[in-house]
Amino acid sequence: MIARKPEKKQQNGASAKRQLAWLTCLIAITLMMTGCVQRRLMVRSQPEGAFLTIDNQPIGYTPVSVPFTYYGTREVQLEKDGYKTIKVQERVKPPWYEYFPINFFAENFSPREIRDQRLLDFTMSPQEQVNQNFLYDRASQLRGDVQRGTVTAPID
Repeated sequence: MIARKPEKKQQNGASAKRQLAWLTCLIAITLMMTGCVQRRLMVRSQPEGAFLTIDNQPIGYTPVSVPFTYYGTREVQLEKDGYKTIKVQERVKPPWYEYFPINFFAENFSPREIRDQRLLDFTMSPQEQVNQNFLYDRASQLRGDVQRGTVTAPID
């Protein structure tokens, strides 16, 4: 009996080493399979070359692609000489795999990289030319209103 007890300890030790080896392999495989999500927002305008601002942060001239981290509503502003400025609230909705609790597994354990690219397309309209005589008449009217102390409604 004394000779068998060391054999059991050796067997238990070998079994523990095998379990540790399997656990190490499993952790290594899990770490190699970690997922990744790339989110990009592409903004195009017609005509090209409009200056883009997103959430009051200057981005650059269209067409432009910018990475983003969070979904939600963005304030997008496009400006170009000779065209009306566009300022809109754009909602970037998350895809189905970005809702709790699916997002945890999609972002951390996906076997491949997930790419989510959104496209925002804008058509800018030319700025209207204002008649100089109209401007002079309007300025005279406003000057007279100020001198009389009356308030004039703005023209849209």
